[in-house]
Amino acid sequence: KWKMHILFWLWKKEVLRYSELKRALGKVTHKMLSTQLKELEQDDLIVRKEYPQVPPKVEYALSKKGKSLMPVLSALCKWGHTHVPDNWQIP
Repeated sequence: KWKMHILFWLWKKEVLRYSELKRALGKVTHKMLSTQLKELEQDDLIVRKEYPQVPPKVEYALSKKGKSLMPVLSALCKWGHTHVPDNWQIP
């Protein structure tokens, strides 16, 4: 559920800190966001950059592989908007 949203925000903003990403996503829990970010990083779709400072600063961005996925996700979103029923409501 959250991975596409994370990829979208990183595509839109290019670089986001953890707190900015959490704020953009809304109701995601810390554990869920942390897990999803680790999985996306393991899949080489995002890059995590940690700065050695106090307090710690971590930034996330799309990797080259992640950027190559965005046209596919964009086309999927376009398809969804085209085919959503007129009476469809978010549950």
